[in-house]
Amino acid sequence: MDTLRLTFFVPLLFSQVVWSGYLEYNQDVLIPEDWSHVGRVDPTEDLELTFALKQQNVDLLEETLRLVSDPDSAQYGKYLTLEEVSSLVHPSELTQKVVRHWLQSHGITNCLTVRTRDFLQCSMTAEVAETLLPGSKFHRYIRDGYSLVRSSAPYSVHDDVHQHLDFVGGLHRLPPKGQEDFGKASSSRRQKQSNAGLHLGVTPAILRERYNLTAADVGTAKNNSQAVAQFLEQYYSPADLAEFMMIFGRSFKHLSKVDRVVGTQGKGKAGVEASLDVEYIMSTGANIPTWVFTNPGRHESQEPFLQWMVLLSNMSDLPWVHTISYGDDEDSLSTAYMMRINTEFMKAGVRGISLLFASGDSGAGCRHLGKNQNSFRPSFPASSPYVTTVGGTSFKNPYEVTYEVTDYISGGGFSNVFKMPDYQVSAVDAYLKTVAETLPPGSYFNTSGRAYPDMAALSDNYWVVINRVPVPWVSGTSASTPVVGGMLSLINDQRLLKGLPALGFLNPRLYKLKGQPLFDVTEGCHLGCLDEQVLGKGFCAAPSWDPVTGWGTPNYPALLAALLAE
Repeated sequence: MDTLRLTFFVPLLFSQVVWSGYLEYNQDVLIPEDWSHVGRVDPTEDLELTFALKQQNVDLLEETLRLVSDPDSAQYGKYLTLEEVSSLVHPSELTQKVVRHWLQSHGITNCLTVRTRDFLQCSMTAEVAETLLPGSKFHRYIRDGYSLVRSSAPYSVHDDVHQHLDFVGGLHRLPPKGQEDFGKASSSRRQKQSNAGLHLGVTPAILRERYNLTAADVGTAKNNSQAVAQFLEQYYSPADLAEFMMIFGRSFKHLSKVDRVVGTQGKGKAGVEASLDVEYIMSTGANIPTWVFTNPGRHESQEPFLQWMVLLSNMSDLPWVHTISYGDDEDSLSTAYMMRINTEFMKAGVRGISLLFASGDSGAGCRHLGKNQNSFRPSFPASSPYVTTVGGTSFKNPYEVTYEVTDYISGGGFSNVFKMPDYQVSAVDAYLKTVAETLPPGSYFNTSGRAYPDMAALSDNYWVVINRVPVPWVSGTSASTPVVGGMLSLINDQRLLKGLPALGFLNPRLYKLKGQPLFDVTEGCHLGCLDEQVLGKGFCAAPSWDPVTGWGTPNYPALLAALLAE
């Protein structure tokens, strides 16, 4: 969201007595201008808030993730069950008791928990919520027909419970503009090319040709599955999926229906984003049962992405690969929120689940800090050290299946919040030294932060069936992510058939491969700040790893061979 922001910071000089109750002191609280204010919420209206209880043993969880994800570790692939994760991280009895007593003292008894006991979802009236969370003021806002309830001011909690909570969900975070149609937002940038009528666009057959998948590369394992997650009124259409497979899936065995929908499918027209994700994970990860997690916004005060994370903490059996095309600017989110979400990613990783996130469609991004002062703007969850982030590429020759170059929208850069994880230090250092003379000024990015993406795939000019009509020229990393996810599902399929564990958190192993089973992308740059310092350019591709395309794009047979090795 490129809107003026008001961030609520706690001045260090202020008394701790005054500020000790604020959990998310650096959370952006300004409502973006594209949301229209409807008015104050009626005091008797019901809200649903999510309380993230402080977990135990987070350091041990992180170490466990490292061990089960490192192929050189004796613990590699020895994943934990949900019950084992719960016994490791569940809040202390004191934390659970204090939080529940605090809620009950305000008459709040309608609460649901999860198996890991670290989330409580509670219903209450707006009047009770504002009493429970001093400072909060709930209003209703509307954008593009979608209604949300959010607080227009920072909230605090009683000092007695402050140390027992990470954050309260349902007060501040709003979906960024374009999230509802992540793919559509980036599709218009190529519209002029369609007039030439020469390039037929990316289809499942084109992807299989480029990445060397044969008709035999389809799923057969009975215990394999994959998933996509959709948020905020994004729905896929079963009829569109069947039509897509009929048109584009004739050369390989495939499924034409999703295996399971978790959540409630909304009504109305199908969304570009949902259609893109489902159609391409199911055509690349062909013949593999696929789940769709959908959150149409059952309650206006829910945060859809947070609701998805809570679901993962409450389901024993989950697909092995999840792809998500969702992101927001790091600087728009509180550190407390991002740190807790990172823990949720670790909880998934130690269970053997691979989480893939799109790197975004804004290049390096740009944040305006003041007069003639800018910096790049990393995106979260793309910048999380505990997910695999996927960037985007284009064909060098847009009319042929050629080698790939950087797609200029491909998100990438360096986190301002998370330090660089050990698994990528040598790769990133090599890049920084190789391109030192052509790097953007050091004030634009944090060289010690988590660098992303980790790999990439074609993100330009896709065909998608939407509302029974084949639509060309859809572009974005929301296309490349399910494509990579589908290929990882195929590799999981082969691993499971051999009695090997699923890939789980891929990054430690991916970086040890040093790009050998991938097509290196060495040409092109992505977008940056449009100012005199960088002239609209962010980072550029280079041999081996780079912060635009990661290690490159999949050469499926080579990647399969490398990841089948025990």
